[in-house]
Amino acid sequence: MSYALLFSGQGTQHPAMLPWLADDAIVRGMCAQLAIDDWRGALADPEWAGRNSNAQLLLTSLALAAWGQLAPWVPQPAAVAGYSVGELAAFSAAGVIDPGAAAALATQRAEAMDRCAAHAPGGLLAVSGLPEQRLEQLRIEAGLELAIRNGNASVVLGGPVAALDKAEQMAMAAGAHCTRLRVNVASHTSWMREAAKSFFQTLAQVPFRAPRVVLFSNTGERMRDANTARTALAAQIAQTVRWDECMENIMARQVRCVLEVGPGQALARMWNQRYPTVPARACDDFRSAAAIAAWLNSHAD
Repeated sequence: MSYALLFSGQGTQHPAMLPWLADDAIVRGMCAQLAIDDWRGALADPEWAGRNSNAQLLLTSLALAAWGQLAPWVPQPAAVAGYSVGELAAFSAAGVIDPGAAAALATQRAEAMDRCAAHAPGGLLAVSGLPEQRLEQLRIEAGLELAIRNGNASVVLGGPVAALDKAEQMAMAAGAHCTRLRVNVASHTSWMREAAKSFFQTLAQVPFRAPRVVLFSNTGERMRDANTARTALAAQIAQTVRWDECMENIMARQVRCVLEVGPGQALARMWNQRYPTVPARACDDFRSAAAIAAWLNSHAD
């Protein structure tokens, strides 16, 4: 069986996500740390759901729980990657860090980023539908940075709130499709440089191992050893996520299908648009782990 495992990022979390997920020790530990009884009920509050400190721990923990409950049903993936904060769960699934460490790091990552945001409030804006040259011109004129590159005509821009407002107005006037992401930090830009430095110091105290499976970072590079993985996990906080390159490298592994673990279907949708001959589905599409395993078995053999 040859399939790739992708872990979702932040911004599409919703109360009905992962409908098949059981209430296991990871989920209960997450609820205790967030001081909530019902994580689905908590996500019904948009303000709570969009708060960085809540979202990063919640998404990492739920992804870890989902993969932990799904893994016994399926063989080892041929390749693994995570989108933005999804890298924490991806690195854990690849055997680089323990699940408990990944969940704890999610909180520390969010705290480091929030400290930066307190001095320079910002956010992210997804823009698509414009030629690459026009997107770059718009980015420069608005005073933003390229936070995430999903494709030539699909990017996420990051920076201060006022610059995001300006970019959104300019992009919509040019006929682009814009979505303000549910985050309150300018992730993957130089405004998060101090957060990246702080998080690297945190990671220096955490045991890292070489990946057990093929693992790609948000730089698009393959992670082959513990030190490289540690450096990449910290650096991506303040550097562009090159998801298009990540997808290209995964496709080069000749996988037969792709599974997204996390909220929504954003990564599966991007994959299907780029590689329509290799099907992708999201865990949110299914009602049970058994159904996910059956789909993987029917496509990946």
